[in-house]
Amino acid sequence: MMKKLAFLLVVAMGLALLAGVGFAADKSYTWKIAHIRPQGSTIDKELKKFSEDMKAATGGRITINIYGANQLGDYTVVQEKIGLGSVEMGCMSMSTAVDKRGLAFTMPYLVRDYKMAKKNYASGTPFANYISKVFEKQDIKVLGYWPVYFGGIGLLKQPADPTNPMGKQNLKVRVPAMKTWEALGNGLGYQATPLPFSEFFTAAQTGMVDGILGGGAENYYVTFRDLMKVYIPANTHFECWPITINMELYNSLSPKDRKILDEKARELETRRWVKVEQDQDVYETLLAKSGAKVIKLTPQQLEAFAKRGREVAWPELKKVLGDKVFNEISATFVLK
Repeated sequence: MMKKLAFLLVVAMGLALLAGVGFAADKSYTWKIAHIRPQGSTIDKELKKFSEDMKAATGGRITINIYGANQLGDYTVVQEKIGLGSVEMGCMSMSTAVDKRGLAFTMPYLVRDYKMAKKNYASGTPFANYISKVFEKQDIKVLGYWPVYFGGIGLLKQPADPTNPMGKQNLKVRVPAMKTWEALGNGLGYQATPLPFSEFFTAAQTGMVDGILGGGAENYYVTFRDLMKVYIPANTHFECWPITINMELYNSLSPKDRKILDEKARELETRRWVKVEQDQDVYETLLAKSGAKVIKLTPQQLEAFAKRGREVAWPELKKVLGDKVFNEISATFVLK
């Protein structure tokens, strides 16, 4: 009788443990994901689909609420919050405030076309893997990447010599507060004025600056189309946003939920690589329709801009990072 009772007790304990495992695997979550574009923008729509896909795949257990237009703070603040866990997820520009190696992620003229961009910025590539490790040091897990566009020069006035990267344009332009971008702005014949992106509109209205570097056609159309008079798609840089989540949260998920999250993030990235080039053309057309003069560059002119950009911006990155780190990062580039 005692043996039978002991057996039944062991069975009951085993069933209880199995029930506990099942309960843990079925835990429910409500997360925040932040981005920097207005409601209704392309990334806003894509993240809504991602959220819907996650909810469907988990039977409603994982709800992801979307906060766009810097509602939770600008990208530098949100990146810190994701590392701390007060914001669970994000899809936005990479901040370099904590780790200067992130400067390489928006390095001017790293790649010249979408084929080369995918070889460097898509998940699983050496450069993307390197950037993911930079994030890991901040307790952030990279789930994938969302390619945005090639950047260009947005102006409120007509430049003196717009197709000549060695010309003197006699215009002041806002650039990100990074030495690589200051060097690029000055090197292309403009007067570079480092400013946070959020301050550009006021600076433009007050005449402090005459244009902007650091964004692209979609950004300028969505945010500043009433200001833009000239747009030069000079392919200044390739903009790509990491899709991130707090590392501790990610590690705490059940294997099943991690697999679902990984798959849905990768699907989000894959969809975007198919659409990104088409979207760039769409927004350049929309800028033209809104009244901006779009000055297209020939392949030879684009190559001249790229040559000049590398000459002036890459040495600055090397100065900031030092030879060892610069060479370490450069070894991950695929340039053919």
